[in-house]
Amino acid sequence: MINWLIEPLSFEFMRNALMIGILLGILSAVVGSFLIVQQMGMMGDVIAHSVVPGLSIAFFLGLDLSIGAFIAGTLSALGVGWICSQSRVNADAAMALVMSGFLALGVSLIEGLGTKQLDLHHILFGNILGVAPEDLWHTLAITLTVLVFTKLFYKELLFYTFDPWGAKASGLPVNWIYFGLIAAIALTAIATMQAVGVLLVMALSIGPSLTVYLFGKELHEMMIGGAVIGALSCVLGMYASYYWNVPSGPAIALVVVGLFLLAFLFSPKSGILTQPHLAASVMNLKQKLRRSHQSSRHKL
Repeated sequence: MINWLIEPLSFEFMRNALMIGILLGILSAVVGSFLIVQQMGMMGDVIAHSVVPGLSIAFFLGLDLSIGAFIAGTLSALGVGWICSQSRVNADAAMALVMSGFLALGVSLIEGLGTKQLDLHHILFGNILGVAPEDLWHTLAITLTVLVFTKLFYKELLFYTFDPWGAKASGLPVNWIYFGLIAAIALTAIATMQAVGVLLVMALSIGPSLTVYLFGKELHEMMIGGAVIGALSCVLGMYASYYWNVPSGPAIALVVVGLFLLAFLFSPKSGILTQPHLAASVMNLKQKLRRSHQSSRHKL
């Protein structure tokens, strides 16, 4: 067992992947908790898909890819907010439209700008095994920045998250708070994209916090518990990838979904197999079957 745990750690790429996975698990849980409470779970997916044109333009201009991705992701989120505020279009429809439009634009720019050197497969599905030490430091910086600002402005964020109109009436700068959340989501999507790719960002951003949500609805519980589950999912996914030769990003996503399903089935408060009314229904069914069986025997 000890050898099973230690063997992957003998490779530098596995050590880097595990460390960045733990950081991403923590980062994603903190940001994802706000998305769940605000019922904006799809926003992370919108931003993740929308970074593709920014990547292409930044590569074409010789800029840092993270800068292009951040600008494109932030613009997509602001575009969703602008459409919703200026029309009767609801948020879900606006997010679907913006996401598909930005992704289509990104794929077109890869062809049009001649930036085919961008590995679209890695963009879509991630490449956590290929992270470099500088990627690890970037992710650490993003994680610490988000954690520090969350700690400093937790009361304001909590107020805005549960009652945005009340926060606005009390004089809080709700526009800046919204922009700060969008920036945090964009940074998280960019960092997470390296690990699990655009198509699987939502699994790591929402899954761990959503799993804890089935046990308790306190925001700080979702953050702390989600961070533990997110980090654990990345570690288990990496070990599964190493020993079973499966892609790392999908392996991490499958672990996240698997842990959620366990909570969905067996959570003491809301598990469908452990809820009191379900147990009572099963007991009533057993009693009906027993009475039916006794009645049949009596007739015979």
